[in-house]
Amino acid sequence: MPHEPNNPQAGTERKSLVGTEYEVEVGPVAHGGHCIARTEEGQVLFVRHALPGERVIARVTDGDEGARFLRTDAVEILSASKDRVEAPCPFSGPGRCGGCDWQHAKPGAQRRLKGEVVAEQLMRLAGLTPEDAGWDGTVVPAPGDKLPAGEVPAWRTRVQYAIDADGRAGLRKHRSHEVQPIDRCLIAAPGVSELGIEKRDWPAIATVEAIAASGSHDRQVILTPKPGGRLPIVELDKPVSVMRIGEKDKGVHRVHGRPFVRERAAERTWRVGNGGFWQVHPQAADLLVEAVMRGLMPKKGDMALDLYCGVGLFAGALADRVGDKGAVLGIESGKRAVEDARHNLADDDRVRIEHGKVDQILPRTGIEDVDLVVLDPPRAGAGKKTVEHLASLTPRRIAYVACDPAALARDLAYFAAAGYTPKRLQAFDLFPMTHHVECVAILVPEGKQGA
Repeated sequence: MPHEPNNPQAGTERKSLVGTEYEVEVGPVAHGGHCIARTEEGQVLFVRHALPGERVIARVTDGDEGARFLRTDAVEILSASKDRVEAPCPFSGPGRCGGCDWQHAKPGAQRRLKGEVVAEQLMRLAGLTPEDAGWDGTVVPAPGDKLPAGEVPAWRTRVQYAIDADGRAGLRKHRSHEVQPIDRCLIAAPGVSELGIEKRDWPAIATVEAIAASGSHDRQVILTPKPGGRLPIVELDKPVSVMRIGEKDKGVHRVHGRPFVRERAAERTWRVGNGGFWQVHPQAADLLVEAVMRGLMPKKGDMALDLYCGVGLFAGALADRVGDKGAVLGIESGKRAVEDARHNLADDDRVRIEHGKVDQILPRTGIEDVDLVVLDPPRAGAGKKTVEHLASLTPRRIAYVACDPAALARDLAYFAAAGYTPKRLQAFDLFPMTHHVECVAILVPEGKQGA
C-alpha cells in the first residue's frame, strides 16, 4: 500500500504523487539507469538506486495520478541483492548527485546489467538475439578498470561542474538543475582532480568544464559566466588554459592559453579545440579504433567513408590502411571539429573532410559506391534516411559505433530492411558506475556473414 506524502501538490489537474512511498519487489533492469517495479495496483515504477530481485521502499520523485509510469528512488532496502555494495562515493544516493547510476552495484554486476539492457533493446527494437547480432553477451571493461567491489576507476577526463548560488562547485542531481556540492568526484581522471576545482569559489560562474587530455599534459577549463557575471581570475593547482562561453553568441572564446588540447590515439596526435568531442575514457579511442579496424579489415585501394567524423580519428586510421590508391571522405557538422580534422590530417592527401550534416552532404557528393563505412552518430542515431542511402552505396562492410543501445537497435532494424545484418557486435564498459555503454557493430550484406 502507498504511504501518502505530508504535503501533496494541490491545485493541479492530476494530483502529484511526489513523496508517496511504495513497498515493491524490484524487477529487471531498464535502459536509463533504473529498474522496473510495479505497485499492487499495477502502476509501473522506474526505481533508481535498486537492483533486480530486491525488496525496497520506493519514494516517488516525479509523476502524478494517471501517469504511464512514476520515477522513484529506493530510499530503504528491505531485502538486498548479493550484488549490492555500499556506494564508495559519499555523494551518491537518493536525492544526491546524479552523475553515477550504479555506485551501489559490484563492478561485475554493473556490466551484467548493461549487457541485459543491450540484449533487451536489440530484441525489442530490432528483433535480434545476441546470437543474431554476433555478440557473446558480455560487456568488456577497459584494461585496468577491472577493480574489486568498493573501488572506483578514475576514468572521466572531462567533467562539467555546476556552480551553486554560493559559488561552490558540484554536480547536478538526477533530472534536476539543483547542485550537489562535492569535494571530489571519484570517477574524475587524475588530471581533472589535480586541478582543484572543488576547492575554490566560483563567484558569478554558472558552470566549469574541466578537460584533462589523456595524450598530453594539456589541461583546460571552459567557464560559463552567469548573465552579467564577470570572469574571475583563474588560479588552479596546475597550469591550465582558460576558455569562456560568450553570453550572447554562446560561442567558445579564448581567455588565455591554447584554445585546444592534444590527445593521442591510433599512433597520431589529435588537436581537439573549444571543448570539442573526444572519447571521455582515456583508453576509449584506441579500443574503438582497434575494434572498428579489426571488423572492417581495410584493403589497399579501398574507398571509405567516415561519417560524423569529429576531429578525424577513424578517418586517419582508415587512411593509414587504404594505401596511396585508397581514399577516405569524412563528414562532420561541427565547424570547429572540421577545422581540427583538416589540421590533424593535413599531411594526408588521401583524406577529404566535408562540413555539414551527413544526410545533406552525402547525397551531394555524387558517390555511388564505396567499400567501407564507419559511422559514429550522436545519441539519437543515424536514422532511416541515412541508413537507406548507405545501403544503396553497397559497401563491403559497415562499422557502427554507438553510445546508445536503443538508437543502435533502431538503426540495425533499418539496416536489416535495407539488406545489411550484423556479423559481429562488441560492447565496452567505457563509462563505469554509469548506465552508459559503448557498442561496435560490424554489418555486412545479408547472406555474406561468412565473408
